[in-house]
Amino acid sequence: MGKNLRKMIGYYKPYIGTFLLDMFFAIVASAIALVIPLVVRFITSEVIYMDPEIAKGNIIRLGIILVILVILQFIANFYISDVGHVMGSKMEANMRSEIFSHYQKLSFSFFDDQKVGQLMSRITTDLFEISELLHHGPENIVISVIKIVGAFIILTRISGHLTFAAFVLVPVMFIYAFILNRKMRAAFRSNREKIAEINSRTEDNLSGIRVVKSFANEDIERQKFEEGNMAFLSAKKKSYFYMGFFHSGMTAFTLLINIAVIVTGGIMISEGYVRIPDFVAFLLYINTFTDPIRTLIDFTEQFQNGYSGFERFMEILSVEPDIRDNEGAVPLTDVKGDIEFSDVSFKYKDGAHRVLRHIDLKIEAGLYVALVGSSGGGKTTLCSLIPRFYDVTNGAVKIDGKDIREVTVKSLRDHIGIVQQDVYLFAGTVLENIAYGKPGASREEIIEAAKLANAHSFIEELPNGYDTDIGQRGIKLSGGQKQRLSIARVFLKNPPILIFDEATSALDNESENIVKESLEKLAKDRTTIVIAHRLSTVRNAERILVLTENGIEESGTHEELMKLNGIYAGLYKWNA
Repeated sequence: MGKNLRKMIGYYKPYIGTFLLDMFFAIVASAIALVIPLVVRFITSEVIYMDPEIAKGNIIRLGIILVILVILQFIANFYISDVGHVMGSKMEANMRSEIFSHYQKLSFSFFDDQKVGQLMSRITTDLFEISELLHHGPENIVISVIKIVGAFIILTRISGHLTFAAFVLVPVMFIYAFILNRKMRAAFRSNREKIAEINSRTEDNLSGIRVVKSFANEDIERQKFEEGNMAFLSAKKKSYFYMGFFHSGMTAFTLLINIAVIVTGGIMISEGYVRIPDFVAFLLYINTFTDPIRTLIDFTEQFQNGYSGFERFMEILSVEPDIRDNEGAVPLTDVKGDIEFSDVSFKYKDGAHRVLRHIDLKIEAGLYVALVGSSGGGKTTLCSLIPRFYDVTNGAVKIDGKDIREVTVKSLRDHIGIVQQDVYLFAGTVLENIAYGKPGASREEIIEAAKLANAHSFIEELPNGYDTDIGQRGIKLSGGQKQRLSIARVFLKNPPILIFDEATSALDNESENIVKESLEKLAKDRTTIVIAHRLSTVRNAERILVLTENGIEESGTHEELMKLNGIYAGLYKWNA
C-alpha cells in the first residue's frame, strides 16, 4: 500500500503550486469557521453587559468583520471548487495518458487474455474516482484536522470537564471506523471488478449486435447481461451493508457526543461550574467539531472508491510488455527482405503443447511464398513471429541476417506490411483510414495508393468521396471495399516485406478477383508470404510451403508438389 500511495502522491508534482494554494485556502476556510463561535461567545458573555450604545457599535463592527470573513471564505471555497477541481482533472488526464500509452506498449499476449470492456473501465470509471480522491482527499483531511484540533484547543480553554465528556467517545469511534474501513475496502474493490465485467459484456454485445440479431439471440444476451448485472448488484448490496453500518454508527457517535456534552453541561451549570455563555459557545463548537467528522466519513468512502480504483490502475501499469526493445537494439535499415527461421519453436503461454517445432526456413528477398496447410497448423502464428507480435520460444527469426530481437520493434514493423482477412477500419473518413499507413502523407499520395489498390473508383462514388465517414469499423462499406482500403494503406506504407493472411477468403468471387489483382500489384518486387486456404489462389506462387503440426513437410512449386502427390496434392484436390 505504501508504494501505491507514494506513486499517487507523485501525481501532484507538476501542480505543486496549485496544490499548496489549494491547501492554503482550505486552511483559511476552516479558520474562519472556527472564528464565528468565538464571536457568539464574546457577544453573549461580554457585549450584552456593555452600555447599549457601545454594545451597538461593537456589534456593528463585529458584523462588518464577519461579512469580510464570509467574503474571504467565498473566495477560498471558490478556488477550492474551481481551480482545485481543474487540478484534479489535469491529474486524471495525465493518468489516462499514462495508462493509454502503457496499453500501446503491451504485447499481443496481454490482450489475448483481456476483455476490452474491463480495460475501458480502468481508463474511465476508475480514473474519475481517483481524480476525485486526489483533489478532495488532501483538502478534506486538512480542513478536518484544523477544525478538530482548533475546536479541541478552544474547547479546553472554555471547559476541561466538558471537553473530556466530548472526547471520551472519540477513541471508540475511530476503532469502529477502522474495522468498518477494512470491510468497505474489500467490498468496493469487488464493485470495481463487477462493473468492469458489465462493461466488458456490454462492449462485447454492442460490437457483435449484428450477429446477435441475425441469430435472434437478444433474449440470451439479456440473460447473460442480467447475470452480470445481478452479480454487480450483489456486490453493491454488500458494500452498502458495510457503508450503512459505517454511516449510521458514525452519526450515532456524533449524537452521543452531543448528548454527553448536554448532560454534563446541564449538571455543571446547575452546580455553578460553567457559565451559560460558555455552554452555548461550547455547543456551537461541538457542531464545528462534528462537521469534520462527517467530512471524514465522506472522505473514507471516497478513499475506498478512489484507492481501489488506483490499485486496479497500478495493476495494469505493473504489467511488463513481453515484446520490447532489447538493450542495445538498433534501427533496422536498408531492408532487402531476406527472411530466415533458424530452429524456431513456439508455444503460447497457456499452451499445453508447442504450436511450432524446430522450423528451419529461408525465404530470399523478393520471393512470393505461399503457406498452406490444415487449420491449427500454425500458419498465422509463424507469420506473427516475423513482426515480433510474439517472441520465439526457441531459435531465432532473422531479416537480412539480423536477429529481429536485436533491432528496434518500431523499425522492424515499419518494414512489414500486413493484410488480414479481418480488416479493421477506424471510425472516421476514407482518407484518414488510408493515411494510417503513412501518417503525414499528402492527399495526392493517398489517392495514388487508392488507385494502385483498385479503390479509387468506388471511393469517388461515395457521397463525399475521400471525406466520407465510413462508420464504426467501416460498417458502411462492403467486405471487398474494406479490404481494398486496407491494401491501399499498405501501398502507402510501401514496405519491403508483405504478409497476406487469408486476405481474400471472406470475399465473393467478383470482389476476390479485384482484390487479387491489387494484391499481385502490391507483391511485385517485395518479399511476400501468403497464407491461403483456397489453394487455387496461390498456384502462381514461386514457392509453396506445406505446414503441419510436424513442421514444414513439403516445399516446391505447384507443379512439383502435385507430382509429389503428397499432402499438398491431397489438399488441392479436396479444395477443387
